[in-house]
Amino acid sequence: MKFTETDRLLFAGDSITDSSRDRDDPASLGKGYVREIADRLRGGPEVINKGLNGNRIYDLEARWTTDVLALRPTVLTVKIGINDTWRTFDRGLPSPAGKFRAAYTRLLASARQNLPAELYVITPFLLPVEPEQDEWVADLAPRIEAAIDVATEFGARLVRADLFMPRAAAEHGAAALAPDGVHPSPLGHRLLAEAWLAAAGVPVTEISRP
Repeated sequence: MKFTETDRLLFAGDSITDSSRDRDDPASLGKGYVREIADRLRGGPEVINKGLNGNRIYDLEARWTTDVLALRPTVLTVKIGINDTWRTFDRGLPSPAGKFRAAYTRLLASARQNLPAELYVITPFLLPVEPEQDEWVADLAPRIEAAIDVATEFGARLVRADLFMPRAAAEHGAAALAPDGVHPSPLGHRLLAEAWLAAAGVPVTEISRP
């Protein structure tokens, strides 16, 4: 996909997308994969970061109209789901798989109905670094499946973080990719950015580092 100055790329999700952006500055992109993507596309499209720390899918749905639809992106990326698992275990806030899938379906259906946007879905992932996180894996699995199915249903481009992040962790160690098992390191964010750019069809020569 060739991006131009008329394109508006919006990334919606949780803290992995947020990545310490300045909420008082609409132009702030944070320090993570969204910033990396914008840097690689410098001089091209407008990039907007609408990640928000702690969001589950229901939180994203609550702000969908104001933070996503109202901004009229031409390219929309959604990355959500890990907090639906995390909050189940640390705060006792369950997010049943069927309810999660229904909410995800509503989000992408709304995007398809209201926006002339190319859609991208980044699957949630987990790289367990603590023993207690091993039991999170089974809870996250149906959310990954839902993200894949809903993306396919609505013709979104898929970025399979649930596949390439564990492969990279096997090579580098989980903590090198995500020190707490969830939030990416600089290397983890670089891998997310490069996977998104590859899904977008950006030539390899444009995404490789010197």
